[in-house]
Amino acid sequence: MGVSVPAVPREVVEHAQTTGALESPWICGTFGSLAVVAAMLAVRFRGRAGARRSAIAVMLCCVLLGAVTATNSYIGYVRTPRDLALMLQRGGGPLRALGEMIDDGSADSRPRRAGFVTPDGVHAPILERLAVPDPANAVPRGRTFVLLPPGYHDRANDNRRYPVTYLVHGFPAAPEDWLGAGDAPGTLRMAYLHQAIAPMIVVSVDLTAGEPGRDLDGLDIPGGPRLETYLAQTVVTTIDRYYRTVSDRTHRALGGMSGGAFAALNIGLHHTDKFAALLLSMPYDATDNGALSGADPALVAANTPRTYLPTMPFPYPVAAILTAGTGAPADVTTANRIADALHARGQGAVVHLQRGYDHTWHTARGALPYLLAFADQVFKNGPR
Repeated sequence: MGVSVPAVPREVVEHAQTTGALESPWICGTFGSLAVVAAMLAVRFRGRAGARRSAIAVMLCCVLLGAVTATNSYIGYVRTPRDLALMLQRGGGPLRALGEMIDDGSADSRPRRAGFVTPDGVHAPILERLAVPDPANAVPRGRTFVLLPPGYHDRANDNRRYPVTYLVHGFPAAPEDWLGAGDAPGTLRMAYLHQAIAPMIVVSVDLTAGEPGRDLDGLDIPGGPRLETYLAQTVVTTIDRYYRTVSDRTHRALGGMSGGAFAALNIGLHHTDKFAALLLSMPYDATDNGALSGADPALVAANTPRTYLPTMPFPYPVAAILTAGTGAPADVTTANRIADALHARGQGAVVHLQRGYDHTWHTARGALPYLLAFADQVFKNGPR
């Protein structure tokens, strides 16, 4: 029996597709209008050097802010003032101070767990932060974020165990992005509220190896960080040790967006004994950076799913959902190619297209309800 795109309640989908306050194109338009006004003033004040310089400075600032907000409106990275404040606070120093000026959390009586405020209410997930360093695999630190289901710490649930979904960020990015830009806490709250999924643990994994500016694609790099081994062994073992998980492959899913989707695909195919479900948003199937530059061609081929998937054995079955925006035709082509290759190997795969979306966080956020619901199907029924 083949897999299918899961049905997701309309309210959950609409929440995931809602545009945040700072994503509005009106913000960019406002800065553009102010830049035009400042330019007109600069012309008017051409005989007054001080006023003209001030007008030009304002114009340049508005142009810069307009470009930044236009980019954010397209990508969907920062949705709300709180998202902006928390992003700045991660930078430390003056940026942290600026972030605290924007939002120091004083207006919210709920505690900040792991640096983020999660949604309120009985259906909201519980956010915890777990450091998972692995010096043996050249991973000096790992900011792993864990979203526990509501009631996880209640005494009544002391003996209850939960399946686990692992999510990998893209590039350039960080594990916090699935909490902010990806809105995993808000989507989980809505999914629990509308009974779209059963309770699960969701883990946002750090695959930067302390080098957020380097595109590592979740690979085991010769002479560098061994991120595949880190995720499949160290992180999974740590989560199983610290939390009440159902610690078998049928109750583990691995997913990601863009570069994180490549990592999830490659690592998941290499470790079918660990993960039964693959959740791939805007995936690609060949490493597209220099992380393996100069490496043995056999190693490169072994980390290029487009090359090895058509002939690889599947000692354990997997099921995959691949999502892409119709505004990114290359993503659609790649998603269908991967799905076809999986079908040819007897594995379940389904493609879900999002109309009008491109290769952005808007797409990943909008796809998340379907990824989580698909994982829930596999947890309940096994890969098919």
